[in-house]
Amino acid sequence: MFDSVSYVAMNSALDGLSLRQRVIADNVANIQTPGFRAGRVSFEDALRQAVGDGSGAVTPTRSRSLDATRLDGNNVNLDTETLSNIETNLRYQLATRAVDGTFSKLRTAMGTR
Repeated sequence: MFDSVSYVAMNSALDGLSLRQRVIADNVANIQTPGFRAGRVSFEDALRQAVGDGSGAVTPTRSRSLDATRLDGNNVNLDTETLSNIETNLRYQLATRAVDGTFSKLRTAMGTR
């Protein structure tokens, strides 16, 4: 029903998705800032590896996009950020529901509500 690797992995996923939401917001806020490079957050490959190794703990990494820039040196693309935001929000909702489901089962097993 509950194992520590799953719990740690879900917390790592929530941390990574939360950071990604903040980075996307920062990207959109700086869409008109000359020379601004869009931020990117990655953690899924490391999380997959950590779960496979029996750990589940990862720290998300933040990097700057190397995508082509506009004439002002900015490379934020609103379409890309919007789609990434939607996907990230859906993944975050799914992860929080999974965590909630786990705690709901624990509450039921303990006889509390």
